[in-house]
Amino acid sequence: MKISYLFIISLLSFFSVNAQQYRFKDASLSSKERAEDLISRLTLEEKAALMCDQSDPIPRLGIKKFNWWSEALHGYANNDNVTVFPEPIGMAASFDDQLLYTVFNAVSDEARAKYNQWIKNGNENKRFLSLSVWTPNVNIFRDPRWGRGQETYGEDPYLTSRMGISVVRGLQGPADAKYRKLLACAKHFAVHSGPEWSRHELNLNNVDPRELYETYLPAFKALVQDADVRQVMCAYQRLDDEPCCSNTRLLQRILRDEWGYKYMVVSDCGAVTDFYTTHKVSSDATHAASKAVLAGTDVECVWEKYPFKNLPEAVEKDLIKEADINKSLLRVLTGRFDLGEMDDDAIVPWAQIPASVLNSKEHQQLALEMAQKSMTLLQNKNNILPLNKNINKVAVIGPNADNEPMLWGNYNGTPVKTITIKNGIESKITQNKMVYDKACDLVEDKVNQSYFDQISFEGKKGMKATYWNNPNREGNSVVSQQILNPIKMTTAGQHEFASGVKLEGFSAKYETEFLAKENDSLVFKTGVTGAFELLVNGKSITKYNNWRTVPGKIAFAVEAGKKYKIEILYAQSNNWQANLEFDFGKEHDLDFGALIQKLKGIDTVIFVGGLSTLLEGEEMPVSFPGFKGGDRTNIELPAVQRKCLQELKAAGKKVVFVNCSGSAIAFTPETTSCDAILQAWYPGESGGQAVADVLFGDYNPGGKLPVSFYKNSDILGDFEDYSMKGRTYRYTTNVLFPFGFGLSYSKFQIGTANLSKTKIKSNENTQLNFLIKNISKREGTEIVQVYVRKVNDKDGPLKSLKAFKRINLKAGEKQDVTIDLPSASFEFYDASTRGINITSGEYEVYYGTSSDAKDLKMTKVFVQ
Repeated sequence: MKISYLFIISLLSFFSVNAQQYRFKDASLSSKERAEDLISRLTLEEKAALMCDQSDPIPRLGIKKFNWWSEALHGYANNDNVTVFPEPIGMAASFDDQLLYTVFNAVSDEARAKYNQWIKNGNENKRFLSLSVWTPNVNIFRDPRWGRGQETYGEDPYLTSRMGISVVRGLQGPADAKYRKLLACAKHFAVHSGPEWSRHELNLNNVDPRELYETYLPAFKALVQDADVRQVMCAYQRLDDEPCCSNTRLLQRILRDEWGYKYMVVSDCGAVTDFYTTHKVSSDATHAASKAVLAGTDVECVWEKYPFKNLPEAVEKDLIKEADINKSLLRVLTGRFDLGEMDDDAIVPWAQIPASVLNSKEHQQLALEMAQKSMTLLQNKNNILPLNKNINKVAVIGPNADNEPMLWGNYNGTPVKTITIKNGIESKITQNKMVYDKACDLVEDKVNQSYFDQISFEGKKGMKATYWNNPNREGNSVVSQQILNPIKMTTAGQHEFASGVKLEGFSAKYETEFLAKENDSLVFKTGVTGAFELLVNGKSITKYNNWRTVPGKIAFAVEAGKKYKIEILYAQSNNWQANLEFDFGKEHDLDFGALIQKLKGIDTVIFVGGLSTLLEGEEMPVSFPGFKGGDRTNIELPAVQRKCLQELKAAGKKVVFVNCSGSAIAFTPETTSCDAILQAWYPGESGGQAVADVLFGDYNPGGKLPVSFYKNSDILGDFEDYSMKGRTYRYTTNVLFPFGFGLSYSKFQIGTANLSKTKIKSNENTQLNFLIKNISKREGTEIVQVYVRKVNDKDGPLKSLKAFKRINLKAGEKQDVTIDLPSASFEFYDASTRGINITSGEYEVYYGTSSDAKDLKMTKVFVQ
C-alpha cells in the first residue's frame, strides 16, 4: 500500500510539472497559439466534449469545467443580489446608447464579481454563472405579437445596431485589453422574430433579399464589424429549407466571407436536436452534429443528450473529418483563452473585481436613471400631468401597481430591493391621501375566494410540507412544517423554502385534506418554476417541468360530504430559481360596482395595468384569451382591464393609465377612456420610483417609442409571414402612435436645417445643421431623429432612421445642433449586386421629433 501511495504521488507530481511546461499554459502566447497547442493534445472524445455548452473538465491537462450559457439581458440573469435594469425594449426608448454602454459596463462588472465570488469559494463554473453571456438580442421586433420582442431594441435596424454596439462594448470591455471581460453574443441569427409556438419547425422560404439585407441583417453586421462581438447564436427555424444552425449561406457566405467574422457560433438550445426531431433534415443525432459543425456551428447547447458527443462516431462514419472538428474547436478554445479563465487570477485584471460592486449605490442610481429615460408619455389631455403633490386624494389601482416581478421583466436577476409603482407614489404624497385597490387581474375577470382556511392534515390546520435535500424525495427528510396560508415561495434573494433546505437540488411534498360542504366547482391556481405535479386522491391532475413561472388554473368538481386528499410533488430543477405558488377555492364574477363605490369622492385615478412576463415571453405554456405559447393572438388591452377603465371613465374619474408591457398595445379605446397614457415598459428594480417621478413632475419624460403602436389587431398580417409590407414605420403609416413618438412636459421648436454638402460622392459625409429652441418654461430633453429615403425607389422603405441625438435644453434656451450623416446613411439594397451599396441619385433627408410626417421637415442631398 505504501509503495502504491508513493507511486501515485510521484505520478501526480510528474503530471503537475509537465502541465506547467505545456505551451497552452504560457500566457505570453496568443490565444490562438495556445488553443492550437491544446487541440494537439486532445483525444477526439475530449474535443467533442469541449464543443458542448456544458464542457467537461479534462483533469489530466488541468482543464476546468466550463459553461457557455449565462444571460445578461438587462442585468446578470438567474442570480440574486444583482442590479436589474429596465427590459431592453424600455432602454431602447431612451435613445441613449452612451448611457446604455454605462449600464452594460456595470452589468459586466457584476457578472465578473459574481463569478469571482463563486469560483473563489471553491465552486465549479456552472450554467448561468459563467463568463460567456448570450446577450444582446438584436432581432427586429417586426410584429407586436411576438412575446420575445421585449428582449430586443425595437423595430428599427439602425436603432438596434447603435444600441447593440453599446451593449457588446460594455460587456466585453476595452478592445485593446489583453483579456475580454466577458464574451457577448449576437442572437438569434437570423430572420427570427416569432411565433414562439412554431419556431422549432418554421421554414421561411422566399424571404425578399432586400428585406434580408436592409431589415434582418444590419444589426448583426454592425455587431460583428463595429463591436467585435465574440459569439453569434444561430436560430431555431429554417431559412430556405435549411436550419439556421446548418445554413452555409448564413454562417459561411454572409457571416464569415462577407463580414469577416472569425469567432465562434453557438446554437440556440436544442436547435441541433431539431434537425432530426422537427425539421427532419437529419436522420439522427450523429448526422445532425456533423451537419452543424460543417456549416460553422462550433458550440451546441441542449438540455441533455448532446448530439455533438456523437462527433467521434461521425468521424468513423466519414460524415466529417477530424480536421473540421479542430477548425471549430480552435474558435471555441480561443474564446476561453481570451477570457483568461485558464490563467492565474493574479494576471487577469477582471478577476479582481470585488463583490462590493453588486447592486452598489452607483448601480442603483444607474438603474433609476435608465428607467427615467425609458418613460414614454403617449397622451396628456389638458396637461393633467404632472400631478400636484398637494392633491386632495388619489386612487392607485390595477394589477401592476404593486407587482414586483413584473418590473423585473424576463431573463432577469433578482435585486436586493424593488420599488413598486405603488411604493413610488407613496413616496410623493402622504399616506392618507392615497387609496389602493388591485381592482382586477391582468386577464381574468374572476375573483378567487380562497378555501385554504378550510383544509387540514393529521389534525392540524393547513398543509403539511416535507422537504428533502435531494431531487427525488429519497431517504430521510430534512424538515417538516405546517403551512397555514396560500403558498408563495421562491429561492430568489437566497430565500430557503424552509430552514435547512438547500437552494438547489431539493424536493418537497405538500399534503392536506379538504372536506366539501356542498357540491361545488373549485379552481386550483398554481405558479411554478421547476418540476411540479398536483394530485387529488392519488390521481394526477396536472404535471409539468418548466424553467419559468407560468400561471395555471385547473377546475375540479367536488361533492358534498366527500373528503379529498390534495398532494403537491415539487422539485427544483437544473440551475433554475425555484418558485412555487398554490391556492384553491371558488371563483366569483368580478363586480366593478364595489370598486367605484370605494373610490367615491376621489377625482383622479392612477390605473397601473398592461401585461407581464407571465403572459408574454419565450415559448410559454400560456393559453389565456389573447395569448398563445408566449406570444399574443391580438394586441388589444386584456378585456377585463379595458372594462375597468371604461367603468372609471363612466363614473367621471380622471384616469391616468400607466401601461407596463414589453410590446405595443392597441390603445384606440383607451385614448378616449383615459386622460393620460404613460408607457412604462418593464422598468426594472427602480421602475416604481421612475414612474412616480414622472407622474408628479420630478422628472420630465423624454422617451420615444422604439416600436409602432398600431390601432388594432385587424391591420396586422400573417404572423408567420416575414414580409415587411405593412409592418413597422418603414412600410406603413397606419398607426396610432408612431415610431419615435413621445411627449414631454416641455415644448421644442426646430428650425430649418442646412446640409454642409448637398452633393456628395459615395465615400463622402455630410452634416445636418439646425437650431432648436425650448419654447416652454421647463427644462427638458428632445430626441431629434433623422430619416433618409431614396427618391424614386418604389420598392424601398418609406423612410429609414439614420441618425438621432439627445438634446437637453433649459427653459427658453436655444442651441445650434450638428448631426453627422456618414456615407453609410445613404446605403440601401442594390439589386444589381444583391447587397448593400451607395448608389447615385437623389435622397430626401427628414428631421424632427418622430417618424410621423407631421413631425418632420425635409431637405435633399444628391449622391454622385
